[in-house]
Amino acid sequence: MSAPAAAPAAEPNPFDGVNITELIANVSALSSVNDIDQGHTAWIMMSTALVFIMIPGVGYFYSGMARSKNALSLIMLSVLSLAVVSIQWWAIGFSLAFGPGTSGYIGNLNYAFFMGVGTEPLNGAVKIPGIVFAMYQCMFAAITPALAIGSAAERGRIFPSIVFIFIWSTIVYDPIAYWTWNLNGWSAKMGGLDFAGGTPVHISSGAAALAYCLILGKRTSHGTDEFKPHNIANVVLGTVLLWFGWFGFNGGSALNSTSRAAMAIAVTNLSAAVGGLTWCLLDYRLEKKLSALAFCSGAVAGLVAITPGSGYVGTPAAVAFGFIAGICCNLAVKLKHIFDFDDALDVFAVHGVGGVIGNILTAIFAEQKIVALDETVLPGGWLNQHWIQMGHQLADSVTGVAYSFVVTYLILFIMDKIPGLSLRADPESEAKGLDETELGELAYYHVDRLVAVNTRTGETKPVKEETIPQQNDANATIV
Repeated sequence: MSAPAAAPAAEPNPFDGVNITELIANVSALSSVNDIDQGHTAWIMMSTALVFIMIPGVGYFYSGMARSKNALSLIMLSVLSLAVVSIQWWAIGFSLAFGPGTSGYIGNLNYAFFMGVGTEPLNGAVKIPGIVFAMYQCMFAAITPALAIGSAAERGRIFPSIVFIFIWSTIVYDPIAYWTWNLNGWSAKMGGLDFAGGTPVHISSGAAALAYCLILGKRTSHGTDEFKPHNIANVVLGTVLLWFGWFGFNGGSALNSTSRAAMAIAVTNLSAAVGGLTWCLLDYRLEKKLSALAFCSGAVAGLVAITPGSGYVGTPAAVAFGFIAGICCNLAVKLKHIFDFDDALDVFAVHGVGGVIGNILTAIFAEQKIVALDETVLPGGWLNQHWIQMGHQLADSVTGVAYSFVVTYLILFIMDKIPGLSLRADPESEAKGLDETELGELAYYHVDRLVAVNTRTGETKPVKEETIPQQNDANATIV
């Protein structure tokens, strides 16, 4: 009798030793990666670089408006803001602003040190990796305190400013960014419309600038002819860098590369142009000169005003934004003379007032058809008979001004009482200039001795500066 046939060997189970939960998570992550749109991602990465270039643009704009002995310190402060906030944003800032918190006011620390921030989309930016979104928002966080510091120009010490930037970003900027842009923020849930930072960037920096200049007090000899911009060319350069970068600032805030992003760029450009010409013509009416400084100030005012509405309004509205901002911000500059405070570089007038103007105009001109360019659905503003939108915009604006001003004032008041963190430079340092006393370097090294060189013989001889226009030797060149 033969032995029974052996049972066939069981086939190996491909899932033996595999953690099914981990497998499902990996498949889910792969699905998220597959949802990423490479075109959208490339545009937001480019927009990140565009916003980056705005930061030194602020520095050059401010340096040109100040006196030459403080020019380098203002450029340096913009770069220091980028460095300090980049670290703060990585450590806690991004998580506080965009973490999945349950509060309507501040996020949690789930994303601290960029934990869990990688390829998966975050905060509704469904077509781009989370790390791209985080870095894009980092540039917004970095430029905001750089704007505010302008009001402390020519008398605010640099080291306390660095400490202030870190604290202010954590306590002021991050909560405002959360309530405006985080899906759980109270303003976002209420229905506030702020496409690219009218409140988190401009209103917050403008209100902070007002608090900063009030704490510091006026510059020595403020109000005399001594305080004039030393280099309008730097102001123009800064304006061009800002205008250029603002295409990424507003266009990138669509978080996609659709027609809505293109429309945001179009209205940004138009508002800047109208704002610049409006301010310029207002000053021409008084001075009978076409001032480059006036045009640059108006262009920035137009850019600020269109920021909250850039993804919600069409091109005809952009003309209104630029025109109204040019007039209102021009008039707001006079507030510092009426109320006798020294906002050295008009940060409050341009960014604070301009941000509020932009929020209000967004309530009027926001349109459903513009929002729908990337298939988003929103009720719009007054043009769509959505009357309550003005209430939402005013609530957001007033809260932003009040919160930023009060908290900034308290931060600076406490810092000024701490040894080593006194905010204001001493009178001698202020007189010499912060470039020399705070940095030990100068933006400009002037020639101590002028020499006339005979180009035919090569001979040189000292020349007094006042004799330069009267050169008798046709072969002589001043070097």
